[in-house]
Amino acid sequence: MRLIAHINRSDYPHFADALVKWSNQFEVASILNSNTYSDTYGAYTLIAGIGFKRIFRNGSIHELRAFYNSKKTWLFGHLGYDLKNQFEELTSRHQANFGFGDLSFFEPEILVIQKREENEVLFYGDDELKVAAFVKSLNDFHSVTVALPKLQAKMQKEDYLDAIKKLQAEIQFGNIYEINYCQEFYKEQTKIDTAATYAMLNAKSAMPYSAFYKLQSDTLICASPERFFTKRGDQLYSQPIKGTIQRGRTEQEDEALKLQLRSDLKEQTENVMIVDLVRNDLSRTSARGSVTVEELFGVYAFPQVHQLVSTISSTLDKKYDIFDVIETTFPMGSMTGAPKISAMQIADMHEKSRRELYSGSIGYIGPDGDADFNVVIRSLMYSAKTEYLSLMVGGAITNLAEAEKEYEECLLKAKAIFELGET
Repeated sequence: MRLIAHINRSDYPHFADALVKWSNQFEVASILNSNTYSDTYGAYTLIAGIGFKRIFRNGSIHELRAFYNSKKTWLFGHLGYDLKNQFEELTSRHQANFGFGDLSFFEPEILVIQKREENEVLFYGDDELKVAAFVKSLNDFHSVTVALPKLQAKMQKEDYLDAIKKLQAEIQFGNIYEINYCQEFYKEQTKIDTAATYAMLNAKSAMPYSAFYKLQSDTLICASPERFFTKRGDQLYSQPIKGTIQRGRTEQEDEALKLQLRSDLKEQTENVMIVDLVRNDLSRTSARGSVTVEELFGVYAFPQVHQLVSTISSTLDKKYDIFDVIETTFPMGSMTGAPKISAMQIADMHEKSRRELYSGSIGYIGPDGDADFNVVIRSLMYSAKTEYLSLMVGGAITNLAEAEKEYEECLLKAKAIFELGET
């Protein structure tokens, strides 16, 4: 792809929102926006693929490898949670409400990148006139305020509390040690402005793994704080989140809450179980002895919450590639529990909705094999075809979990999205 335009991002404070609005006219688009969070491991502040030259949909991971190897170029796309059913003998019993599918990647018509520590945004492609028209329109962009329809719970609170008791019985029986349990809030027969909704959510809850992802009639509006993994050369880094507490009303209260989270035995237990799971997953493709815990129980601040984030690294063995990494690590342990297969089986038995793209991942693969993928949480899924809007929220359940507190934590995680709703 050739360079066809470049701008200084500081000249356009609403650039990301304008890019999302412009990309919405294309059949497919993926915009990954780090919102200028500092990041030791990521290569880009913003990277986007808009429109497509080639597209791969709903095949196997091995067919995706062949698609990529036939022309090693940029690919943008997603891993749906139900990709697990290809990797293990698993099923999903609930109805699908969206057409994302298990696996889809596309070679973009237009590539947009802003490297870390740089202000310049670069546009690559062939259609100079189309990009020039967009750049010219940046001075005329105005944000739009819209109200998100009020969402209703698929599961009543009493049913949620009862489910937690049943899951803790599974833990006591020794079937699992920890499980990520999810519930859905939804609205049927509704219309939303997806680009405006993304801009409003990103203004309220700017996150380091934010994404706007459009695949024909389906759209994901994502405010994720979590990275699945990134690959830089032969190095892999995974950064699971487990452990949540609200932000304080004052600086002093905020610091006290951070300390409380960092020293909470329950939260540490949740986190270390997933760290061990990720270490095991990465070891399946790593050079011997290379799996390392770079940081354990790091406390990271986000607009609504503090979270415990751990970082695990490994060196990729030369006989494996990015597709092997996906096959041996997906779904991410923070969205399953441990042991992984049992946790996924039990979650499907007790949850009331199909996760679809929630608990999956949005990301890119570069022509050099480098990649970066988020974890799809704190996200809205919307189908323009069926006019169905969905918000899934989950949390880790251990034997130490208190059902009432877990329910309140779900509401806390969804707070930014609920606040976009009608009053």
